[in-house]
Amino acid sequence: MPIGPARMPLFDHLGELRMRIVRIAAVMVVAVCVFYLAAPTVANLLLEPIREFMPLDAEGNPVMNYFGLFDPFAIRFLISFWTSLVACMPVIIWQLLAFFLPALKPSERKWFIPTFAAAVALFIFGTVFCYFIILNPAIEWLTDQGVGWIEPIVEIRQWVDIIIKFELGFGLAFELPLVIFYLVIFDVVPYKRLRSSWRTVYIALMVLSAITTPDASPVTMILMFVALVALYEASLLIARMVLGKRIKKQNEEYDREQAEEEEWKKEMAADKAKKKAEEKALKKS
Repeated sequence: MPIGPARMPLFDHLGELRMRIVRIAAVMVVAVCVFYLAAPTVANLLLEPIREFMPLDAEGNPVMNYFGLFDPFAIRFLISFWTSLVACMPVIIWQLLAFFLPALKPSERKWFIPTFAAAVALFIFGTVFCYFIILNPAIEWLTDQGVGWIEPIVEIRQWVDIIIKFELGFGLAFELPLVIFYLVIFDVVPYKRLRSSWRTVYIALMVLSAITTPDASPVTMILMFVALVALYEASLLIARMVLGKRIKKQNEEYDREQAEEEEWKKEMAADKAKKKAEEKALKKS
């Protein structure tokens, strides 16, 4: 893959960004055309984990409805667009990483291929995890809220839309280990601080789970929170195994900074105490 120079005029950077956006758009257009033709098959595949919660016809197939004249076209396009976005995510990730590649040092560019492979693998793992583990209990909880007093009419646009958003949400949320790994590599946040601030991180992950899940149900949020905590702990373990020497230096620097901060606080406290003592002495005199 050709690598552009690190230093370029602003308009050259914008031109390269436009070129990569055009490539993403071209791939998306082709994918949308393909998935538009395969929309019924894709819809049945997406609904497979939740068939038991849908009304079925005499042959046992899910009953899918639409309400507007233009809905069949809109639904096919919706399915093809969101499915293409998920399917083209490796291309999107590649183009985004390649745009920032010239800014990296030669020693840092060796991480490009592993980063790309890890990002794609984590995204796929997130979508697969959502499909096989999350969708069934999430939809079960939602449909149970109406059991005994209302009956569902499956409006296919809404059901497919929320399933695709589940897939995208979990795919993107599962990029967390990569974020943690690079926070440690680039010394943005020391490993020791990430390890010691686990309570704050857990609260942030809970908020992220609530924001990312499209249905706002406690079942989905808890399942995502548990998955993200497991990924967070696994990413710290992997970082410690792969970056042992770097983390050791970070810990030494972190301890030195903490000691300097404590010393500074003591000096400030001593100065304040000295000033108070001098003020008292002046008042007495």
